[in-house]
Amino acid sequence: MEKIIGVVGGAGPFAGLDLLGKILDQTISERDQDHLTVISLSQPNQLPDRTRFLLGATAVNPAHAIFNQLQQLERAGADIAAIPCNTAHAAPIFNCVLEKLGAVGSRIRFLNMLAETVSYIRQQHPDRQRIGILSTTGTYQAGIYPHLLKAAGYAAVIPDLHLQTELIHPAIYDPQYGIKTVGKNAVRARDALLQGVNDLQQKGAEAIILGCTEIPLALPEKWIGDLVIIDPTLVLARALIREANPDKLRPLS
Repeated sequence: MEKIIGVVGGAGPFAGLDLLGKILDQTISERDQDHLTVISLSQPNQLPDRTRFLLGATAVNPAHAIFNQLQQLERAGADIAAIPCNTAHAAPIFNCVLEKLGAVGSRIRFLNMLAETVSYIRQQHPDRQRIGILSTTGTYQAGIYPHLLKAAGYAAVIPDLHLQTELIHPAIYDPQYGIKTVGKNAVRARDALLQGVNDLQQKGAEAIILGCTEIPLALPEKWIGDLVIIDPTLVLARALIREANPDKLRPLS
């Protein structure tokens, strides 16, 4: 029986919309009725910033809001769900959500986008061993991807702290030119991120994870030179389709 997909879509809103589009793009369909049922809940004003929590700027754990929104999705009929936010997968947030779901006996299956991404690299790019990561400073400081990559046998390549805080993070968050503000039209942010790509390549990266779900809006390429560009939002979209109805998952191009 086909399962219903739930999306916690406000972290951030552009990323939630991007995930919905990629679910559509990756679904085999000839007509409207062939598409999967997706329930998207975008309540960004109810969802505290994940990076601020991880950096200690606020004591309010976004896990509580994520849990509440997952419960709303479950009551609406969702069987599987995900949040297109890499930073929300840091252990202090993601594990808290899982604990709260378990405590109430939730039946919803909450997918782990980061674990899916590492599995995707293993399956689709087994020849790439040095993996670069571009992300928010919250994800950077939490070390989420390096931990997962190391456990899977990969070497993680990250920017130095100055580049991370002065170039990469502002490309996402700056209120004037950051992707969270201007979405796909973030020309200055793209330039900054391309500098980050070049830095990681100079450090030996063979593939780069776009470890913030806003970054693919500014860097939509699958390849930059000979670097493989990994989009976790695309990986998550495919994982949701696979779990909802594998027969509708479009082959990788």
